[in-house]
Amino acid sequence: MSELHKFLFDGLPVRGMLVRLTESWREVLSRREPGHEYPPELRDLLGEMSAAAVLMQANIKFNGSLVLQVFGDGPVKLAVAEAQHDLTFRVTAKCVGGVQPGATLEAMMNLHGQGRCAITLDPKDRLPGQQPYQGVVPLHGDQREPLQKMSEVLEHYMLQSEQLDTKLVLAANGDIAAGLLIQRLPVEGEGNLEGRRNEDDIGLSDAFNRISMLAATLTAEELLTLDADTVLRRLFWEETVTRFEPQTPRFACTCSRERVGQMLLGLGREEADSVLAERGDIEIGCDFCGRHYRFDAVDVGALFAPGSQPEGGTLQ
Repeated sequence: MSELHKFLFDGLPVRGMLVRLTESWREVLSRREPGHEYPPELRDLLGEMSAAAVLMQANIKFNGSLVLQVFGDGPVKLAVAEAQHDLTFRVTAKCVGGVQPGATLEAMMNLHGQGRCAITLDPKDRLPGQQPYQGVVPLHGDQREPLQKMSEVLEHYMLQSEQLDTKLVLAANGDIAAGLLIQRLPVEGEGNLEGRRNEDDIGLSDAFNRISMLAATLTAEELLTLDADTVLRRLFWEETVTRFEPQTPRFACTCSRERVGQMLLGLGREEADSVLAERGDIEIGCDFCGRHYRFDAVDVGALFAPGSQPEGGTLQ
């Protein structure tokens, strides 16, 4: 069963979370149509992004959607992972070229140095005029060196955009997507970046520095094969750790016939009629869950009728 474990290190300004997406991750992959499966390298990247999105959403307890996007200038143009406040998640990618075996994040999405990572927070009950918050960072470090791992990108994002010292370990394969997050809590009355003396002294507390170094020893194989109890015991056996009741992330898609109908309304009647004349009906598939929504001429006529709402028709 997919699980998210939160924990605190007693007496230390450090918190942590461990997520293991098992059957929920396999459900994501099972929804790909035969012949359209993700290449293993892209599959694993999306698994890492799914684990990271769940970790970050659980970390901030945001009442809305957290959307993690990577915009690429390589064969993978876009990768998206979205997590809701109830820890449901979904993920997809747009790939326009071949992904070479063993390709790194740089080779897939930062081939010419123009790749970007964005995190968007979209409130569930957005007030009139309120816009989602978005932070964007390039897929390279402060010294312009390309970042090869999703964990490195997100650590860089958290430090630059949120001013939070964070250690992430992410891993995924065809059966499981998992992640470990360690984060330094700001000391009361002191900003997380205050007290930094120079570029070499980044102000990490001794406690966070020690614990993040322990977390960094966790290998991808261990993260993917060991249960949460074993991972935490092996890494932090000398620490006093307070653990909380596990939560259960799961796959769920927010697509609906109504939303697709609203999209068709945005296209306009002329465009919709043009597609009907060419194809006989309008069929739209969801990139996240694989569902197909079909609108025939009667559905489209009802959709554009004055005062109507997008409903009825056929869901395949």
